[in-house]
Amino acid sequence: MYSIVDIESNGGKYREECIIDIAIFRFDGHQITDQFMSLVNPEAEITPYVQKLTGISSKMVKTAPKFHEIARRVVEITEGTTLVGHNIDFDYRMLRQSFKRLGYDYKINTLDTIPIAKKLIPEAESYSLGRLVKSLGIPLLDAHRAAGDARATVELFKVLMDKDNNSEIIQQQFEETNSKTYINRVKELTQDLPNEKGIVHFQNDQGTILFSDFVLDVNKAAKKAFNSKSVRWKPVQETCSKVSFELSGNDLIAKLMMKARGIRRQEKHPFGLYRQKGKYFAEKNSLHPEEKPLLKFRSFTQARKAVSFITSQPELDDVQILLDRISLKKRNEIWTTTGRKRGEKSFLTLKNGKISGFGFYEYHSQIATPEKISKLQTVFDPPLGELQNDLRLSLLKGDFEIQQLPEK
Repeated sequence: MYSIVDIESNGGKYREECIIDIAIFRFDGHQITDQFMSLVNPEAEITPYVQKLTGISSKMVKTAPKFHEIARRVVEITEGTTLVGHNIDFDYRMLRQSFKRLGYDYKINTLDTIPIAKKLIPEAESYSLGRLVKSLGIPLLDAHRAAGDARATVELFKVLMDKDNNSEIIQQQFEETNSKTYINRVKELTQDLPNEKGIVHFQNDQGTILFSDFVLDVNKAAKKAFNSKSVRWKPVQETCSKVSFELSGNDLIAKLMMKARGIRRQEKHPFGLYRQKGKYFAEKNSLHPEEKPLLKFRSFTQARKAVSFITSQPELDDVQILLDRISLKKRNEIWTTTGRKRGEKSFLTLKNGKISGFGFYEYHSQIATPEKISKLQTVFDPPLGELQNDLRLSLLKGDFEIQQLPEK
């Protein structure tokens, strides 16, 4: 039993899109036995591009049901089936994230008609739905509308089943449902991870953390780890059964989160900022064994950007002015910046130039009193170590808004 689906989204930011049009046909391999079609109110704007592509305007969905009003029907019509679609990863992701917003973990076996078509119709010039069905003489009415695309996918699926002399569809179904296959396990572990900065944790069956690190993109970093051929990733690849994450927003806040949780992170800073003969330049620290760099950097690119910024500020040509700007001495301040999600800000506090805590607060609220800061922050006094360099870099780049720490 199959449920053949097509979904149109509002064109929002990746992983923040909302469904605006959905069509599902329940198919028993011979005929359609049930169907569901509906516009959906996304409770968000529809981008001009999507409006032009689909013909669906914000006015059209204004009185349409919201997703939570059709969720039960979606579960009912797809229950006990394999979800089929042309580029099913998109449709499945849209359903999963829509259900996730409702607090429901929607899981179902999936089947993609694109790789099957590539095997069974290798001579096709294109595997886009529109051009593929046209080449097969399948009518496509209302292209880029859920009902039209889903109906065409049903007819395409019938053709593929008729041509499937070597049981390609059954074989792919087996591969998709066989959770022991490595590719499918990786897909299951990473499909809901966000493309945002954060701390990623790889855990085994007992919940023990095998490895943790701060990454710029949780989703990409996890996939890269599972696809790596490096020996260091083998234990993770073989025993990881769960990937969890904590969004952090700012890089420095992420490092504080890791230190507060006792997670060790070795970070090398092989490049440094130096000044000789009246000029700033970046170079490997190993070339200056007896000279302390003004600042240290993870990469030459990061160092080069810093040099470019410093030389663009005429007042920083005076080394003492630069050192004063990035000095932490006697700083009693609260630094604020972007948070982990929209509507949130993060902060850290400094007392006498040392970090005394960090935390998060809602954008619309205030943390102007010691009492409020105390309630929200995680208090700890880590050895600055490399954090001192990170703090100074943040001062140079202006990553934080800085205010004096309120007195009691």
